[in-house]
Amino acid sequence: MSDETRRIGPYTIIKRLGQGGMGTVYLARLGDSPPVALKVLNPGTDDGFERRFTREVEAARRVARFCTAPVLDAGLDGQSAYIVTEYVDGPDLATAIRDGAPMSGANLEALAVGVATALVAIHQAGIVHRDLKPANILLSSIGPRVIDFGIAQFMTPDATKSASIVGTPAYMSPEQAGGEPVTAASDVFAWGGVVVYAATGKPPFGVGGPPEVLYRVVHYAPDLSNLDGRLYPLVEQALAKDPARRPTSQQLLDRLLGRESINVAAATNLVSQSWEQQAVRQPARAPSRWRWVRPAAAIAAALLVSAVTATVLLQSNSPGSSGASGGTSPLAQVTTAGPAPAHVHTTTGLAARDTYIENANGRRIPVHVSIDKLTREFDQTRLEWTVENIGAPGDKADLAHLLGGGESWSVHGITIRPDGSNKSSHPDTEDGVCSCTYWYSYANAIDAGESLQFFATFRGLPEADSADLNLLGLGRYRGVPIEGSS
Repeated sequence: MSDETRRIGPYTIIKRLGQGGMGTVYLARLGDSPPVALKVLNPGTDDGFERRFTREVEAARRVARFCTAPVLDAGLDGQSAYIVTEYVDGPDLATAIRDGAPMSGANLEALAVGVATALVAIHQAGIVHRDLKPANILLSSIGPRVIDFGIAQFMTPDATKSASIVGTPAYMSPEQAGGEPVTAASDVFAWGGVVVYAATGKPPFGVGGPPEVLYRVVHYAPDLSNLDGRLYPLVEQALAKDPARRPTSQQLLDRLLGRESINVAAATNLVSQSWEQQAVRQPARAPSRWRWVRPAAAIAAALLVSAVTATVLLQSNSPGSSGASGGTSPLAQVTTAGPAPAHVHTTTGLAARDTYIENANGRRIPVHVSIDKLTREFDQTRLEWTVENIGAPGDKADLAHLLGGGESWSVHGITIRPDGSNKSSHPDTEDGVCSCTYWYSYANAIDAGESLQFFATFRGLPEADSADLNLLGLGRYRGVPIEGSS
């Protein structure tokens, strides 16, 4: 596209709307017709470029219009491939939350319904989106619209075998992060992440570099501490590590609306009709406290029914419902004294000990703590440790209070003091987010015989051969060797 003509094919470019990994999106017009969104794909230099473009167009055209931006046209202009969709006038979810505030109550539940409806339409077309994230959800006056099928692929045996990891790390499923076969269950996992972001302003596995975030996605539980209680059971199951434990998109929609079965057209009407009654036209720039319009009473009532239904279904039917997902684990209290547990566990870690935690009912649960790694690379020191529940069958080890998390339930309360230093340091933070494991009490109580790994990253520590660690209620460890130190 030249600066002189500002045209792509027959379309006149009005302005640029945004840019992503697959291309640039413009606001454009064909003659006197209404404006459209025109996406120009990044120039391809490999033999698969034309195939990727054809796949994007075919995938988008096969998806029903419910809660998506329908494809209107596609073509080639010289070396530039472009695809034209209906223009959705509204901010994307990422921008709305960043410039405004997190959602709650009926607003949050309506978003969850709208995105689930879009996923049902996408999956019924035989498509896996593979990059569902806040930036790919536009908030129109009649409800959310899921866009960008740039890396979508058909749900066929061959297509689900991914040759490379593609997507946005913070919203990838564990199987997607590991380069394993990707199915519609990965989109459901991303739905859970999107709902957490909308409710809290943060992705469920924190922020940081892609390798670190993907490690948390695969190995650690999500932070659901600030999630609205009505959505908690469904989101928790959607974010299950095992794809088989996640509901389908249709099950999500049915449970959200308290129906045994509801089609995408009916669900879309429930959302869009209520928003049309109180539609708010957005200015060119979202105000600093931008809020989504509250849905009408009809859908709020339906969602209220769905919350009860979802809670009952998930607590009674989900695997392991008597434990982590049931929300009945008592909070742990710090143990200040007591004999060593009868079950002594042997470990080969850098340091280890057996100790107790005491539940609110006074029952003491023995746990084994192993310091697995303390490694320094340049100005960064990484600590990894494992906690194992060595109690009797049925005992649950809940470490939330022991690890001192505050509202976010992170392990930021622990400290490290390198030998020769008079200062104890907490894990590093980036934009106010701890570079460490997040822990949520009711979701992460450890069952007997099971264990969970933790990590924390520290920056700017003085050089030393060893350090003292304070893991709060899990004990103090002196003289732990630091690998990689000079």
